[in-house]
Amino acid sequence: MLTHTYYGLGTVINLSVAAPANETDIEAGYELIRKFEKKLTVNREYSEVVAINNAAGKHAVMVSKSTYELIKLAVHASQLQMGFNVALGPLVKLWGIGFNDAQLPEAADIKKLLHVLSPTKIKLDDATQSVFLLEPQMQLDLGGIAKGYIADAVGILWRLRGVQQGIIDLGGNLLLVGEGPHLGRWHIGIQDPLRKRNIPIGRLTVHAGAVVTAGIYERVLKAHGKEYHHIFNAQTGYPVTNGLSSVTLVSPHSVDGDLWTTLAFCQGATRGRRLIEDQPELEGVFIQQNGEVTLTSGLKESYRAFNY
Repeated sequence: MLTHTYYGLGTVINLSVAAPANETDIEAGYELIRKFEKKLTVNREYSEVVAINNAAGKHAVMVSKSTYELIKLAVHASQLQMGFNVALGPLVKLWGIGFNDAQLPEAADIKKLLHVLSPTKIKLDDATQSVFLLEPQMQLDLGGIAKGYIADAVGILWRLRGVQQGIIDLGGNLLLVGEGPHLGRWHIGIQDPLRKRNIPIGRLTVHAGAVVTAGIYERVLKAHGKEYHHIFNAQTGYPVTNGLSSVTLVSPHSVDGDLWTTLAFCQGATRGRRLIEDQPELEGVFIQQNGEVTLTSGLKESYRAFNY
């Protein structure tokens, strides 16, 4: 399988295809990723999302169809009030976890931001494809859903180009295209949160589709003898604390995996697993900080634990 590695979307990107697909298919996929990143990033001087954030409290901003579609999906998911929140932008920037300026903010500074984290203060207009953040200081951050949306778009592009087998790896978001090399299925390792990178705690055997992980073991801030991760509770302004280390979901579409991993993680191991059990096309692996692994019922025969 031919693989090219890039850096984008704040992570390492690996795009792989099997013959007869070739480098032109990989390059087409990467070019599409770059186009989406230019529209959706909040880490550049300009993007469609930056334009929305800069207009917070002032006026609505018209955006492209794909950007509006993604924001609308993110806002509706945020209004479930179950942990995913597209309005966390100010909090993400204040903490800076995963960036060079990461810091433990003052409690007073966190408290000042809590009132602008409400997704109910985002106004969408389908007729004009416009987005209005109703209060100053509000900021969208699509980091919890954009990679899944983009992976699905690349998957659609590859299928249109006739790619029969490939892997879209956007740093924790895997989309498996076509039949896998193991009797038509794919073997996917699940990272052991307590061990070094690329040491799996177990392996999933799955068909084509998405395998997405949300975990707290890579982007970490260490301060005053404590560790703080990047999955935040919008009610408190601090990282979620529920004993979970990671959630990995198997789903038909990567955007669903991206969204529901956050929802499931924020609910904790017990309620999160029940939540995923109730979704007909989703299955999950929950790993707690003590190393305990629990599975949804549909993965009992697909998961193999590794013993070292």
